[in-house]
Amino acid sequence: MIEVGTVLAEEVFYLDRALLREYADASGDQNPIHQNEEFAVSVGLPNVIAHGMLTMALVGKFVSDWAGGSAAVKEFSARFVKPVIVPKDQKVDLTVSARVSEVAGDRIKLDISATSAGIKVLGMSKAVVVKSENK
Repeated sequence: MIEVGTVLAEEVFYLDRALLREYADASGDQNPIHQNEEFAVSVGLPNVIAHGMLTMALVGKFVSDWAGGSAAVKEFSARFVKPVIVPKDQKVDLTVSARVSEVAGDRIKLDISATSAGIKVLGMSKAVVVKSENK
């Protein structure tokens, strides 16, 4: 039974430079801060960073997988707090979890946590999903 306070199972996604290249090609976002370490550092970043929308997409996947499909997701929002830093030749985590904060009829509100290397990367991350029969 889903009730306020229920904690969803944590999921860890791994990001590396190859994934950033694939995402850049698919999205058309070829900003060098996502691929070129020298450029990223020159503009004040600690290293190459993941695309914000890639981070959001992975968190959205976490929500839609739990909800039983994207059609069950009625709302999803977040604020970017810190970038996901992706050093060369490393896989970094995007760790996502959530807690049920409200149940109203068939609608479930989730408060979502997204961190990388233990650092919060999304703030005010929330979703509203419609409860499916099997949850």
